[in-house]
Amino acid sequence: MNHTDWDAVIVAPFGKLGIQTEIVDDSLMVRQIVYLDHSEKLKPARTDLAKEVENQFKQYFKNPDFVFDLPLKPFGTAFQQRVWSEIEKISRGEVKTYGDLAKAIKSAPRAVGQACGSNPFPLIVPCHRVISATGIGGFAHQAGEGFHRNVKAWLLQHEGVFLQ
Repeated sequence: MNHTDWDAVIVAPFGKLGIQTEIVDDSLMVRQIVYLDHSEKLKPARTDLAKEVENQFKQYFKNPDFVFDLPLKPFGTAFQQRVWSEIEKISRGEVKTYGDLAKAIKSAPRAVGQACGSNPFPLIVPCHRVISATGIGGFAHQAGEGFHRNVKAWLLQHEGVFLQ
């Protein structure tokens, strides 16, 4: 995605975050949030909502117990929404495996992983709290080492979870 499509690109401890907003039924809502690496150009917030998202993220980066309160654009299939609803029940400092979530909603771990990777509201819907049975697992449809795995590790450590 080109940085001109963002309503804001803000600094995060692990890189940057791209924020998009959209008017839905006469209300401005968060459309998506995307993890971006350090090379992405910063962009000041061009809507009041993008500025509020930035403010709330700053609060979270200072205090991992911060609770987000943002209008989110309805998104996803019924299955994805079930997965994301289950993810929202995972408290800070805790993790669940893809298998745990799959069992809770009577599905398969791989399907849960796909729904996690399609989450348009990372941090707000804390998919970083979902790990594999053998370690940290993938993140944002990315497997193995790299930027997204480092973001996931940073977020978990910020919330008091230290995995080997």
